[in-house]
Parts: sequence; structure tokens; C-alpha cells
Amino acid sequence: MTVRSLSPLDRVLVEIERALGTIFDTAPVAARPSPAENVPDAPLDADARRHAAGLMRVNHVGEVCAQALYFGQAATAHDEAQRERMLEAASEETDHLAWCSERLRELDSRPSLLNPLWYAGAYAIGAAAGLVGDRLSLGFVVETERQVEAHLGEHLERLPEADAKSRAIVRVMKDDEARHADRALAAGAASLPAPVPSLMRFASNVMKAVAYRV
Repeated sequence: MTVRSLSPLDRVLVEIERALGTIFDTAPVAARPSPAENVPDAPLDADARRHAAGLMRVNHVGEVCAQALYFGQAATAHDEAQRERMLEAASEETDHLAWCSERLRELDSRPSLLNPLWYAGAYAIGAAAGLVGDRLSLGFVVETERQVEAHLGEHLERLPEADAKSRAIVRVMKDDEARHADRALAAGAASLPAPVPSLMRFASNVMKAVAYRV
């Protein structure tokens, strides 16, 4: 069986298709059932529902950014194995995207209106990381996943106590992110220069503050 190599135009069209599917919530189909599938949906008052929706919208944006980062890194990877590694990671993050999207609908809410902006920014960062080199690109994955793991831990504390469905989703996401970071570290990730993690944390805090509301 002959595998046709993609032309530059083909690659651009593939990236556009991926972006549109992620941004407009048309593509995410989870390979695994949602952790909340069999969890009873307890009634929440208006304030608790709004707060839970805000936190799950932040988590949804985080998964939009994760898709964009991995696709950007795959597009500029120097090594084919690295490219496949990034595409595999993006595929695994699709579960999270689908779960968060479903939970937002259950909470009568919506994804962030700024998803096109979040995606574009994260894709550019991922592509730049890939251009710098595969080991630093893996280091970027490690730092990203560690920060995401930390903010998911915060969300487990901040979600309404009665919202067991959202908690079940966030708990599994947190475990998955830790595993992704460990995998990138084992693949030879290099440590990022000192200012980079702090800049990433600052950008993440801005995103979370905005996405909670918009």
C-alpha cells in the first residue's frame, strides 16, 4: 500500500480543518466514555451552576489550547517520531475536549466566545516551540502539562461540592495530564529557560480570568 505524501497546500488544508473542528466544537468525539457518564446530576442553584460552568469553560479553553499547541508542534517538528508523538497527544486530549463540551451543555452554558483567539495564539506558540528543537518542544509539553495539572487541582477545590459530574471529569483529566508530562519527560524533554515557565503561567492566568466570563 502506497501512502501519498502531503503537499504544502494539503498540509495547510489539514491544519485549517483541525482548527475549525476544534474552535467550532464540531469534531470532538471521545474515544473513552465520559467519567461523568454514570454520575448522578445533582441539582445546583443558579449561582453554583454559573460558577461550575465558568470553571468548565476554562477547562474547555485549556483543551482547545492543548489541541492547538500539539498541532503547532507537530507541524514544525524536526523528527517524524516527534511529529507522531504530538499528534498522538492531541488525539488523547480530544477526550477532554469532548467531555468538557458535553458538561457545558448539561450546565446550559457554552464554550468561550474567544476560542478562535485562544487557538491561534496557542498554535503559534506550539509552532515556535517546534521550530526551536524537539527536546525543547518536549520540555514545553512537560511545563504546560504540569501547569494544567496544577490548575485542575485548584478546580477540584473550587467546584461546587454537589457538582459530582464536573468533579469526576476534572479528576480524570488531571491524572491524564500528569501522565502526558511524564511521557514527554521520558522521551528526552529539555528544561525550559528560567523566564519561560513564568511567562507561561502569566499567560495562563490571563486566559483563565477571561475565559471564566467570556
